[in-house]
Amino acid sequence: MNFSLRMPVATERPVDALVRFDDVKKSYDGANLVVKDLNLSVRRGEFLTMLGPSGSGKTTTLMMLGGFERPTLGQILLDGKPVERLPPEKRNIGFVFQNYALFPHMTVAENIAFPLRYRGIAGVAAKEKVREALGRVGLEALGERRPVQLSGGQQQRVALARALVFEPSLVLMDEPLGALDKQLRERMQVEIKHLQTSLGITMVYVTHDQSEALTMSDRIAVFHDGRIQQLADPETLYNKPSNRFVASFIGENNTLPCTLLGVEGGSAIVRMNDGSKIRANALVVSGSAGEITLSVRPENIKLADQENRPDVNRFDGVLRDVFFLGDHLRISVEAFGRHCVTARVPANRARHFSPGDKVALEFGVSACRLLET
Repeated sequence: MNFSLRMPVATERPVDALVRFDDVKKSYDGANLVVKDLNLSVRRGEFLTMLGPSGSGKTTTLMMLGGFERPTLGQILLDGKPVERLPPEKRNIGFVFQNYALFPHMTVAENIAFPLRYRGIAGVAAKEKVREALGRVGLEALGERRPVQLSGGQQQRVALARALVFEPSLVLMDEPLGALDKQLRERMQVEIKHLQTSLGITMVYVTHDQSEALTMSDRIAVFHDGRIQQLADPETLYNKPSNRFVASFIGENNTLPCTLLGVEGGSAIVRMNDGSKIRANALVVSGSAGEITLSVRPENIKLADQENRPDVNRFDGVLRDVFFLGDHLRISVEAFGRHCVTARVPANRARHFSPGDKVALEFGVSACRLLET
């Protein structure tokens, strides 16, 4: 059976865009592109995260926007004006680096005041702006300390205050929480997002941490191999990945090979490697029947009920591993022809499991997504 379903659009160009990349390419050696045909808009007042593994092109894209790298081809517009040839200090952009880049010989207040010098702001006006910036990040009493006297979280706040003190139109953040411990990092995620929302500023944030991106972002651009694979809000990205890479990279996921047999009664029918058949409603495929990938989240796989229902796929497997994680068990099951399937089972509803047990599991027809390989 032949059919075609429209693939999701990875990029868009909203009318009220503060930043726009038009067909941008970047090569360092003249032969290999690290950013390929980039078209991306950043809306005014939004928190947009560039997410991807190392080498995916996200940091290079941020550096081009900040003025630290120049695109090989294409145009970058800031507030409707091309900026490819403008140096960083002429772009009215705040920047927070991973290592904070604070001057060790300066006090906190002097570090924050540093960008004001280049903008001709001094004296009482500069002191007032520094005072306001310190207040925004909760460091009013630490203005006379030096960076070495501060904790990692406090240094991060100073770097953020310095990026905001001159009221930039845009703030760029490159892995700013990477050096913090887990608990502090999570607290700073909430603080940064709250600050961005309360001030109404536009932020572009780079990270390889998917949970960080899901927590903070209005939209996320997932990068891989120099291209945006999908651009969407966190919920859409998690529940409706547009391809196998996004499905595997965002959150834990089961991606299983299968063969598309056709469409029947509004659902797709696929054959798994062991010959069993699965129904799926959510498709992101085009073309004709053939080899594709079935994607289903572990939290959508449950212990099977006794009765079979038409809206549920049921399968059997052999338990391989069981991990207790407080409120749930994470189990690994061999199924569908020796493939590993991961499920999350509520601890208060699960019987005692042991490796080697045979288990019956199920997931809803609407919970699985078919993706092109």
